[in-house]
Amino acid sequence: MSVAAQPAAASSKVLGDLYARNAKSVMWRGYTATKTNTYLVIVSGFFEPVFYLLSMGIGLGALVGTVATTTGQEVPYAAFIAPALLAVSAMNGAVYDSTWNVFFKMNYAKLYEGMLATSLGPLDVALGEISLALARGALYAAGFMAVMQALGLNLAWSAILALPAVVLIAFGFAAVGMAITSYLKTFQQMDWINFFMLPMFLFSATFYPITVYPEPIQWIVQALPLWHGVELVRGLTTGALSTALLGHALYYVVMIAVGLVVTTRRLRHVFLD
Repeated sequence: MSVAAQPAAASSKVLGDLYARNAKSVMWRGYTATKTNTYLVIVSGFFEPVFYLLSMGIGLGALVGTVATTTGQEVPYAAFIAPALLAVSAMNGAVYDSTWNVFFKMNYAKLYEGMLATSLGPLDVALGEISLALARGALYAAGFMAVMQALGLNLAWSAILALPAVVLIAFGFAAVGMAITSYLKTFQQMDWINFFMLPMFLFSATFYPITVYPEPIQWIVQALPLWHGVELVRGLTTGALSTALLGHALYYVVMIAVGLVVTTRRLRHVFLD
């Protein structure tokens, strides 16, 4: 056995029938279906945060003036909410694909049942679907980032790091979104996802600093995943760099790990056990 083949063999022994190293085929199938059937839905999803930015960042921003970031830096209101909307854009793109899309494939199209009847393993399916959701979130983020640059809302050189940060955010939401969806059986249960996302969007220091809340409410907000994404991206685009950004990034690393493990085990339990 060659040296290059040894890691692959070791991986196969550890993962067994969970992973056939072919997640790209799952992603390619999803990309083909999206390209031919639902590309207009994907394109339309990009414009929602742009409309928020234009109406609130520029319109309301003319009345608000400047706002202080977590580090005390004063920035224009549009530059304050733009990175938050960037994180929201990535979340929305990733969550849509990893929840409603996965729900239909799992419970109505029975697509995963067919996939797992082949050589594909549960981890192939999980990685393929999550990667597709990640690509959608990254696409939204890249487009919104271009809008921010055109409007002069990227205030520091570190803004270039916001794009990989947003990919991390999308990965975290996609992994956890698919894990949660694997337990849901009805459309009524799926409505709870939107019920949870709306307050996250409104209260995760998206439109105003977290310091406006009483301290107990601040603790609740700081436990929400979107707040960590907002703070991470805002710190990078405004140049408010601190070691706290590493903690925000680590939060999403944990989300990714938990989401992948839960999704893989759930798919194996539902379709293989």
